[in-house]
Amino acid sequence: MKIWVDADACPVVIKEILFRAAIRTQISTTLVANQFLRTPPSAYIKTMQVPSGFDVADNRIVVEMEVGDLIITADIPLAAQVVEKGGYALNPRGELYTIANIKERLAMRNLMEELRSNGVDISGPSTFNQSDRQAFAAALDRLITKHHRI
Repeated sequence: MKIWVDADACPVVIKEILFRAAIRTQISTTLVANQFLRTPPSAYIKTMQVPSGFDVADNRIVVEMEVGDLIITADIPLAAQVVEKGGYALNPRGELYTIANIKERLAMRNLMEELRSNGVDISGPSTFNQSDRQAFAAALDRLITKHHRI
């Protein structure tokens, strides 16, 4: 198992949790972004800078990932591609996207996008908080424990 992070929009606190997990478990963790990212020195933490552009980082993650890899993303279309390819997709709030729930999440995302494009005022997600951070850390720990052997 490798961990790939859709890093452009990933909250800093989530990156910090991932850095600690990578070092503790010795899992290769790669942050993919269209900008330079500062990371702690570790053989297990890498960055991959991609050109700016729509879905460039997402597309690179899908190309690079392998079956069983874990992708950290809030991007539902990317999560759908990851699940379809046999990976695990976990959002920064601790929700694991699966074959059972990804189509529903994608349909809801598309509906909300259509409503916004038609002028309906839809509020975005709630502010990222401590319970989100804890949910992410717990979900990450469960996945690593279940799928990674040192």
